[in-house]
Amino acid sequence: MANPAILTVDDDPAVSRAVARDVRRRYGERYRVVRADSGEAALEALREIKLRGEQVAVLLADYRMPQMNGIQFLEAAMDLFPMARRVLLTAYADTDAAINAINLVDLDHYLLKPWNPPEEKLYPVVDGLLESWLSSPDAAADEVRVIGHRWSAPSFKVRDFLARNLVPYRWLLADEAEGDRLLSAAGLGPDELPVVITPDGKTLTAPSPADLAAHIGLSTTPAADFYDLVVVGAGPAGLGAAVYGASEGLRTVLVEQRATGGQAGQSSRIENYLGFPDGVSGAQLTDRARRQALRFGAELLTTREVVGLESGGSTRLLRFGDGTTIAAHTVVLATGVSYRRLEAPGLESLTGRGVFYGSASTEAPSCADQEVYLVGGANSAGQAAVHFARYARRVHLLIRGDDLRRSMSQYLVEQIENIDTIEVHPHTEVTAAEGGDHLERLVLRDPRSGEERTIETSWLFIFIGAEPRTDWLDDVVARDRRGFVLTGPDLLADGRRPSGWTLPRDPYHLECSMPGVFAAGDVRADSVKRVASAVGEGAMAVSLIHRYLEAQ
Repeated sequence: MANPAILTVDDDPAVSRAVARDVRRRYGERYRVVRADSGEAALEALREIKLRGEQVAVLLADYRMPQMNGIQFLEAAMDLFPMARRVLLTAYADTDAAINAINLVDLDHYLLKPWNPPEEKLYPVVDGLLESWLSSPDAAADEVRVIGHRWSAPSFKVRDFLARNLVPYRWLLADEAEGDRLLSAAGLGPDELPVVITPDGKTLTAPSPADLAAHIGLSTTPAADFYDLVVVGAGPAGLGAAVYGASEGLRTVLVEQRATGGQAGQSSRIENYLGFPDGVSGAQLTDRARRQALRFGAELLTTREVVGLESGGSTRLLRFGDGTTIAAHTVVLATGVSYRRLEAPGLESLTGRGVFYGSASTEAPSCADQEVYLVGGANSAGQAAVHFARYARRVHLLIRGDDLRRSMSQYLVEQIENIDTIEVHPHTEVTAAEGGDHLERLVLRDPRSGEERTIETSWLFIFIGAEPRTDWLDDVVARDRRGFVLTGPDLLADGRRPSGWTLPRDPYHLECSMPGVFAAGDVRADSVKRVASAVGEGAMAVSLIHRYLEAQ
């Protein structure tokens, strides 16, 4: 396979030659340096590289170019090579634009021109970006292709798994020309869908998440039997614990059943997270945190369900659903919460076929010019409503209360009020769903009067309740009546330590009723349900783990 490419684009011929010369002098033996004189020419070069199944490691683009400036080019280039590291070349007067680009195109760095000497100002930056790019485990040359039916729950599950794990893929309908051609070439029929074709040409028929993960470069098997720290759950709290644990020298493994990011990873835009004044998507934030954890040496295991936790002296043993185990000195429980299932006739059978829990961002483009219904009044529902409003003809937000302000942040309420295509329906609940191969109708009810009405739609997205995933901890650690894990002072009922507590001290602030086991984020009782607080608790748990280990 050809060497990965480093692409430079600048409309000034002298600057373009200088950039390519400096880059080639340092990296020419290991990377192919591609030079373009406009954004359009650079995109054409990227398309050719993509068709050849080759890779791009770094993109260096000048900000001031006619027709298509550097930010616009990098934004378009992300669709072709989302894992390529992005650098904007700017003049001193353009630093404000460069800073804005950090949020707009997830810019990795900006460089002021001129950068002489390159040994001090250019090469250290590119060295760091190349190291980061090489550490990415999913830098596959070709994209995954998924062939399935439009209204198919198994097809949706495959696409959702890939999207939430930040794996680029191409979606092909089985009844369209290219999908039918690929099925014929593989000798498969429409009753064997969904079909996944991996970058190396392997064909998977209706794969399980574990099979899919194993074939697309996601790690599913621990490299060791014993660790200093096992983090269960890869949402913001778990990622925070993994980053801080690994960066502080703890042998750390992060275990996730579904996909990194948790509910926050599904958010189309988080606008109240510190340091991102223009907002950041959950996928972008998750990708950065995941890459950061891996760079510090943490392991990440996907599609591994933890079903048991046991204590054996100073060892904490975690049991997986397949019967295997992993042991550690300490554990952080960061399993988060899941959306509560909406109980109404027809919803269960239509899940994945027009009825979805969470934002299901993979479906948003398919909602173009259609009527979309969302259930929920908290921030996750509000963020989804704003996102879907970019595609749908109209977004209907159904809430049981009389006002969004009771459960939604003010900035989101104001955004929704200023979007004409979002309509809020207070005092409204879903009582039934109807349809054949997909959702076709909803029955809505006013709980005050009992009046019902039937509306036609193919799209319902549900964001209600927060149920912790803690059934596997029954009789293992103390939980409240709703299943949230009790920690620290909440364990000291009437000043007494929890039953079975063997240490002479009280539990630390985030420590569970089993010493050495900590809880962080939404799974913890009375936690603040915000991304920033979850990350903070993950970091705090690592600090308390050091205290715990030092006392052993």
